[in-house]
Amino acid sequence: MKQSILIIEDEEDLLELLEYHLQKEGYETLGFLNTKNVEKCLNEEPIDLLIVDRNLPGIEGSEFVESLRKKGFTQAVIFVTAKNSDTNVEEGFLRGGDDYVTKPYNMKELLLRIKAVLARTSPQNNALLSYRDLVLDLNAHTLHVDAKAVELTKLEFDLLRTLIENKSSVLSREFLLEHVWKNDDFFQDKTVNVAINRLKQKIDPTKEKEYIKSIWGVGYSLC
Repeated sequence: MKQSILIIEDEEDLLELLEYHLQKEGYETLGFLNTKNVEKCLNEEPIDLLIVDRNLPGIEGSEFVESLRKKGFTQAVIFVTAKNSDTNVEEGFLRGGDDYVTKPYNMKELLLRIKAVLARTSPQNNALLSYRDLVLDLNAHTLHVDAKAVELTKLEFDLLRTLIENKSSVLSREFLLEHVWKNDDFFQDKTVNVAINRLKQKIDPTKEKEYIKSIWGVGYSLC
């Protein structure tokens, strides 16, 4: 089933361009030039995500989203707006935004951010697996870290997938050998250590985020 994205953008050409790219990516879209019939639509249609400009006629976009949140609407929201100060961004998140993109934006980056937000918030999207800013596409076998593509080998992909699928557990080296390597006789604990270190280097080259931690004598878990 296709995911549905509702866009509120008062510049018609920008609205049409965004709809064109989203439809090309396989999403259903509903476009609005103002907020007039949006609430009615949310009550009647299964919407997965809203893309909202903040400079709208009648009501400021983040104030409108805040009013939706107070009425119990839980759909994910990405603000796409020219309001780009730190205060503006903070306001957007405080009023119910899940992500904030400033104009002018890169279309490819916006599409990746949409994918990442939907992966976190849409229960029907089982092909995407996410943890923090890591998004694995299980069908395409791709990884995006903070919306940027990172190349993994099949083994590294399977290893990260196993860690994310068991994110609340500490996984022993034996468990990883059995579930990722599918054979714990030929391979050794050292094999796991080397693969984990290579994976950590790829997903966190600056060592600032610390996604994976080693539990001495036990195994590995996500931080």
